[in-house]
Amino acid sequence: MHRHKPSAALPWSPESGYRQNDAMDLIAEEPLSIRVQGRPYVVVMRTPGDELAHAAGLCLAEGLVHDQADIAQLAFCDGDDTNTVTVTLQENCARRLAQKGDRRAYISQTGCGLCGKELIQDLYTEIRPIADQRAVPIAAAWTALSGLHHHQPLRAQTRAAHAAALHDREGRLLAVAEDVGRHNALDKVIGRLFLDKQLSEAAMVVLSSRISYELVQKAACARIPIMVAVSRPTALAVALAESLNMTLATRRPGDGFWVYTGANRFQTD
Repeated sequence: MHRHKPSAALPWSPESGYRQNDAMDLIAEEPLSIRVQGRPYVVVMRTPGDELAHAAGLCLAEGLVHDQADIAQLAFCDGDDTNTVTVTLQENCARRLAQKGDRRAYISQTGCGLCGKELIQDLYTEIRPIADQRAVPIAAAWTALSGLHHHQPLRAQTRAAHAAALHDREGRLLAVAEDVGRHNALDKVIGRLFLDKQLSEAAMVVLSSRISYELVQKAACARIPIMVAVSRPTALAVALAESLNMTLATRRPGDGFWVYTGANRFQTD
């Protein structure tokens, strides 16, 4: 968190003048370097905090690990250096790491000509569709979404943080994380339960943002069948969720949801 004093508060009307504002809290944004098997893997811009959970959640979303036992060691690179985390995988994950490195380079090439359909096919070969069809009470989903702001102290201070919350099938809150980036918030909260061996209890993720295909991918890798969010999904996110048998829903004006896929997972009676 950083304190900053704006130079001015400009009004909507020139006639009303302006006044100097008091200092305000600004959200922190710093790089986190994640090293895997002793080599740089990725650098992400994030809000400091939950670095080990962040790294674990990202490794799960990237498909580098499938179980907590796949991680041999997870630690800060240096004692006081919280901006570098090193992940040591078990030997049987080495081939998986090489394959993921090749795929990451492939997708990041702006001239590769990869279209949405090809991307979904590529992800579908790596992520199994979710077979779990058990329903969540729709009232519990609404309560979780409408009450998300109560678990966002960083947003209350800075007005600049996203949140991701994980709930069980009864709507009980399991964990929540905030970050300047919505992807980071999801990685952090998934990683926290993953390291605590409680991820299997998560049935629904609630997001303060729109739903992009990357967020669907992360939830699918964590085997979370339901995503509920404040803002609408992208078309690619809906297509990917449908192919992976996931449920996507967002807030509808008034008290209700727009459900884009998997409406059967909401218990309405």
